[in-house]
Amino acid sequence: MAKVKKAYFCKECGFEAPKWLGKCPSCGAWNTFAEEIVARESASVPAAIAGAVPKAAPQRVRDIRRSDHRRLNLGNAEVNRVLGGGMVPGSLVLLGGEPGIGKSTLSLQIALAANGLKTLYVSGEESAEQIRMRAERLGIGNDECLVYPETLLENIVAQINEQRPDLVVIDSIQTIYTDLVESSAGSVSQIRECAATLLKYAKSTSTSILIIGHITKDGTIAGPKILEHIVDVVLQFEGDSNNVYRILRGIKNRFGATFEIGVFEMLDAGLRGVDNPSEILLTHYEEPLSGIAVGASADGIRPYLIEVQALVSGAAYGTPQRTATGFDNRRMSMLLAVVEKRLGMKMFQKDVFLNFAGGFRVADPGLDLAVTAAVVSSYFDKPVAEGVCCAGEIGLSGEVRPAPRTEQRIAEAARLGFRRIIVSGYMAKSAKRPKGIEVVTINSIQELPRALFME
Repeated sequence: MAKVKKAYFCKECGFEAPKWLGKCPSCGAWNTFAEEIVARESASVPAAIAGAVPKAAPQRVRDIRRSDHRRLNLGNAEVNRVLGGGMVPGSLVLLGGEPGIGKSTLSLQIALAANGLKTLYVSGEESAEQIRMRAERLGIGNDECLVYPETLLENIVAQINEQRPDLVVIDSIQTIYTDLVESSAGSVSQIRECAATLLKYAKSTSTSILIIGHITKDGTIAGPKILEHIVDVVLQFEGDSNNVYRILRGIKNRFGATFEIGVFEMLDAGLRGVDNPSEILLTHYEEPLSGIAVGASADGIRPYLIEVQALVSGAAYGTPQRTATGFDNRRMSMLLAVVEKRLGMKMFQKDVFLNFAGGFRVADPGLDLAVTAAVVSSYFDKPVAEGVCCAGEIGLSGEVRPAPRTEQRIAEAARLGFRRIIVSGYMAKSAKRPKGIEVVTINSIQELPRALFME
């Protein structure tokens, strides 16, 4: 018989404290601490879970049966790409994102995909009738998709054990609760206990489970931080609800790399995967405009071209404004300081506004050259030469460094019909240079204006 142990948890970030606090020292939120039971008097496990989860025994390393890691095809090329080729059997995947971004739509599309998998869709937020209405809009393609509206973990595990599906989708983890914990659904203790139980069941039965998680005001996944440590894969669904494009980004992946992204377009019939992101990130104008440059970016092994827009105007209120949408504001300030120091441009008297087309958030240092090119173009009010794009990283001394995967960026620019690409002169001499595009190399930022405006 264990003694009852209680603690206080922040509802916003999951910070644990031994006593009640008015302000959370982790996230700074006020009046968010609630008392919850950490350990109960009895450590018994309900029979529904105890009978469903097989017991494991210690084994020698050489006696462990090897697995070929056959991945499950989820019927969605973009999701398979982010996961590293599909979903590994027995893995626990967490999908997070802002409300209304399309998490439930994407998970239901995966469950309804006609890929030969038997799926169980557990809904804790919507009724079966609501799911049927959404399924008709998306198009029902999988007759093996079972819908189960339930929030009690013991009943969910019992149904999984009875149906034996290949894939389980739970929408969402914040609505699931277990009788082991006396607190309400969505509390830190409930989320931690339910996630740990699902992980144990997934590993012992090789059942793949996809769970949806809510996020807090600062963009992190709600609940304790241990939730992200428990799961095998963490996927973040990003985008602006006012924009039709969404990005699925891997934050953690125990079975593959985390630098892949999936691009989707929200339509009336659901989310459509975008095979060529460059087609939505480039805009064609009737006449050249100043302040617009094209950068060759690369996320993982996928290169794409993106349009960078900059507006440089006189500071009307003395203190210049620095606003960046989709780009790190501190990095933009660093690039402006380099431009002012190395090119002699009086940026301390100018307001600078930066924007990336399509509402994308980009953290690629290889776009430094494109950002600087857009700023220089807007400062002198002179359009960049037609058919020119950039790829390179800029240092504090003004040197232009080669961007990662420069060869793939050059190949993507050539495929889309660009005539010239500006890259670093320190690029490897053995790098491939495809035909049909001129590769202009520069070593310092002082050489950039001439490369941008020459015809």
